[in-house]
Amino acid sequence: LRMQALVYTDTQKLIYREEKNPKLVNGESIIKVSASGICGSDMHAYHGKDERRIPPLILGHEISGTIDKGKENGKKVVLNPLITCGSCDYCKNGREHLCSKRMILGMNKPFERQGGFAEYVSVPDKNIYELPQNIKMKEAPIAEPCAVALHAVELGEKALSKPFKNNKALVIGAGAIGLLCGLILSKIKNFKNIVIVDPNNKRLTESLKYLDADGFEPNSKNILSNNFDIVFDTVGLETTRIQSIKCIKSGGVIIHIGLTQPSGSFDFRKATLQEITFIGTYCYTNKDFKKTLNILNNKEIGSLNWIEFRKLKEGPSAFKDIHNGSCISPKIVLLV
Repeated sequence: LRMQALVYTDTQKLIYREEKNPKLVNGESIIKVSASGICGSDMHAYHGKDERRIPPLILGHEISGTIDKGKENGKKVVLNPLITCGSCDYCKNGREHLCSKRMILGMNKPFERQGGFAEYVSVPDKNIYELPQNIKMKEAPIAEPCAVALHAVELGEKALSKPFKNNKALVIGAGAIGLLCGLILSKIKNFKNIVIVDPNNKRLTESLKYLDADGFEPNSKNILSNNFDIVFDTVGLETTRIQSIKCIKSGGVIIHIGLTQPSGSFDFRKATLQEITFIGTYCYTNKDFKKTLNILNNKEIGSLNWIEFRKLKEGPSAFKDIHNGSCISPKIVLLV
């Protein structure tokens, strides 16, 4: 049997074509995919900049659907794509997201796991969560980036060591992770003072419809130096890190979530003299994922109308639009 899938075949090249259906493996289920979100890391792969995702590969790890073959056929589900060993010290102590064998769906290094831009995907049973009743199937893929943002915000909250809500936050990047960090800060942590920056003015304007924050272009004179208690860099470029360290106050915290550029210059002198905390974070724990499903089920971050939906076979043009910066929406979800 063959399924339709969106296959990453070469740098900036995706082809919608037939692929082999996944085979049922012990301890796993096959999911009939309903919706799958496009993530920043899928974009890195698309640009040929991700050594863990080598073409040909089916990308996509923000997934909802229905169990097609497995223990609980017909059950509506959302997937936690982070697969860990379950037996190392990290896994045993609630920090399984740091497992040295961790894998995400839609990667083929060091192990191959095809992703969710397809009609079917195979996933370990322990990574399957029942779709909560108030979450729409097509919006459910947002759970994964939302868990990333929740984990990042709560790491920052722990590190800041003073009452969180009276602080000033700078969020760099108005994509899904940036917007979700802002929404969690504002609607769950009662943060009153948030600034969000993005060079894509259309996307920034769209994000600000849903988020109570001030929005500016990154080089705006309104972004003052030494002015923010906490900065979330959801982009991870050399320039965004330079902005982070410039804008952070003494004793402040920089949460670095973006993966765009691996290195570059950074003002270590200021970081040292001003006792700046720098925290890198990439994923989330199972506990964060469960907490996120509750947040979404209770509509705590408000409307999700900022998600744009397109058909899976329109995937190539969706990736192109994100690449060109012509995409207004902070998140595109592909519907199968």
